[in-house]
Parts: sequence; structure tokens; C-alpha cells
Amino acid sequence: MSNSVQIIQLQNLALVFVPALVVVWIMVRWSLNSGNALYALARMMLQLLTIGYVLTYIFAVNNVAIILIILTVMLMVASWIALGPVKDKRRFLYLRVLGSISLGGVTTLAIVTLGVLRLDPWYEPRILIPLAGMIFATAMNVLSLTIERFESELDRGASYLEARQRSFHAALIPIINSLLAVGLVSLPGMMTGQILSGVSPLVAVRYQVMVMCMIFGASGISTACYLVWARQTPKVLDSKALGRA
Repeated sequence: MSNSVQIIQLQNLALVFVPALVVVWIMVRWSLNSGNALYALARMMLQLLTIGYVLTYIFAVNNVAIILIILTVMLMVASWIALGPVKDKRRFLYLRVLGSISLGGVTTLAIVTLGVLRLDPWYEPRILIPLAGMIFATAMNVLSLTIERFESELDRGASYLEARQRSFHAALIPIINSLLAVGLVSLPGMMTGQILSGVSPLVAVRYQVMVMCMIFGASGISTACYLVWARQTPKVLDSKALGRA
């Protein structure tokens, strides 16, 4: 197999925006918020172009202090975005979410990099940063679903235990579905990228198993931490439902 990766020409890359713009056109026709979609596409482009230059610099200098700063920023931003469904409570819940993602995400990242991959050095940025991004982003999304569902359950009068059970179950549905579908319905990003770059599918499968387990574990642990700590919130403590828990 060839180990070279095909370089996408810019004029060819532009073609992928055709289906995206079709969706925007549909949103305009159906009187939906097309401006938000255009903003998201533009921001995606800007962010990816910026991170491309940033990662090129980070990989070149290979400095542990810079890498730790990058990981810290990733954690902080992920925690902030996770609280999107409850923007009015961001300042109150931020540290709890940050602690949840840190405990579930950083622990899982350490197991993968030090135990599974045995990186040398442990801060190898070409591997550490992409893996951290996968873990933190997935935990962020699952926590966002958890928080929204948990708050909704409490608002409608559910007990803490009921809200915890329903929100944990609902938040993990997308990841569990992806576990069921992988290999049958979809070939996930890491596996696809490795195969496209010429890596044997049998080797790519091992890496994908690692990725699926790490995002499931990190997300589940982060979510459980948040829900356990959420029992101490005034909203829960003041509810009569807690007395039945």
C-alpha cells in the first residue's frame, strides 16, 4: 500500500461546499435561520485554517509547556461550550463541568497515551493533541445533552434519581448508537483517515477500537461526575422530590 496522502487542490475542495450551500438555500426557502448556518460555515473555515498554522508551529517546537497550555485551553473552552443549553447558569456550573471533563477526559487520555500507545515522549503533540480533541469534544457534547435533559427533568418535577437516570441514558444514546453502527454502517474518522493514508485496515481497526472505547469511557465518566456533583445544587436540595430519592 502507498503511504502517501493525496493533497486536495483548493479548486477541488471548493466543490464540497456545493451540498452545504444547497442546505443553506433550503433554509432560506423555508424561512429558517440561514444566517446562523452561514456564520457556522465561515467560522469553521477560519478556525480550521488558524489551527492548521498553530499545529504546524506546535509540532515544530515540540515544547511541553506550550502543549500543556493548549490542553488547558481546550478543556476550558469545551467546558464553556458544554453549558450552551443553560447559558444563564454558566458562571455557577462552569467549574463543575470543567472538573467533570477534566476527571473523565484527562484520566482516559493518560491511560491511552501512557498505557495503550506508550508515547515517548508522553507529550508527543502529533498524537496527544488530536486524541485530546476527540476526548474533550465528545465529553463536551455528551455533557451538554446531560445538562439540558437533567435541568428539564427537574423543572417538570422529577426526583434527583429519576432525572439522573434519564439524563445519563439519553446523553449516551448517540455514542452507544455509534458503537452499534461502527463497521456496519460507518467507518469512523480515524479509521478512514488511516486507510486513506495507506495503513492496513487490520491496523486501523485496532486504533479505532481504542478511539471508540476512550470516547465512551471519557464521556460516561465525565457525565457521571457531573450528575453526582449536581446533587449538591440548591435546586436539587430544595426540591421535595429529593426527599423521596
